[in-house]
Amino acid sequence: MSVYPVWLVGAAYFCFGLIFGSFLNVCIYRLPRGLSVVRPRSACPECHRMISAQDNIPVISWLLLGGRCRHCKVPITPRYAVVEFTCAMLFLLCFLRSALPVDAIKGCVLCFLLLGLTFTDAETHLLPDAMTYPGLAAGILLSVFSLVPGPAAALWPIAFHGAPSPMQLEVQLFLRSLLNALMGAAVGAGVLYAIAEIYRAVRKTDGMGFGDLKLMAMVGAFLGPVLTLFVLCTSAIAGGFFGGAVLFSIYQKRLQRYRPRLGAKAGARSWQAAQTAMRALEIPFGVFLCTMSLVAWFYGAGLVRGYLRLLGY
Repeated sequence: MSVYPVWLVGAAYFCFGLIFGSFLNVCIYRLPRGLSVVRPRSACPECHRMISAQDNIPVISWLLLGGRCRHCKVPITPRYAVVEFTCAMLFLLCFLRSALPVDAIKGCVLCFLLLGLTFTDAETHLLPDAMTYPGLAAGILLSVFSLVPGPAAALWPIAFHGAPSPMQLEVQLFLRSLLNALMGAAVGAGVLYAIAEIYRAVRKTDGMGFGDLKLMAMVGAFLGPVLTLFVLCTSAIAGGFFGGAVLFSIYQKRLQRYRPRLGAKAGARSWQAAQTAMRALEIPFGVFLCTMSLVAWFYGAGLVRGYLRLLGY
């Protein structure tokens, strides 16, 4: 048990979340552009004046400056403050929902990566390798210290001659965790790859980028195969609802435009136009994958158990 009060440790996680969120904003802006995240120092993208230390305090500086550059007064996107505050809240939640410090640290690593990839994909439709590859390696490495749930124990039982020692049991436990991480990475990338190939064969065009595959390999290494399948299923549902909402919105706008001059034929023409617009619209599926991965990390096990109980298992 920690010798420090819970509120103090929680405050430390929150503050570290603010700091890492500030660095995450640098990654979101620079990585898709192929720029270094180390040099040069942060500067206003409009007037290119370096941002001083007093103007670089997470969240607070943005609020005090009214969301504008101190020098040129050009508005600064609220994304900076949103990312910093969200990262801080996720770090705090990792601490509150983790039984062991190593689990909290692992959760913070995953949240940092997923939050950055969410905003990067939303803004640029890119999922940088500089985040997914190190994230995959981190997930596999951390599986040796923080248990990854999955079916490895049932699929590969390990028998001992005589009573196993505590060290043997611990090694067995973490070997199974490592296997679950590897299976999760394989399931995450494999399922999306199969879907992408089927889509390409049917539609004769690419429907999914390889960035999504790398993202799900990373997620699988952290979550294991069962929760990875949960992420894939719920992301497809969420993406489907979003696509349907966008399609309906386009249809309504086209209907208002065509109705005065087409009358009764406006509905069919509007529906055709909406479908054509949707085919040209690139929806960042990585946003849904990342969002549902966060849900799975914090609440996935309980949601899966509840779903199985509804089915009578």
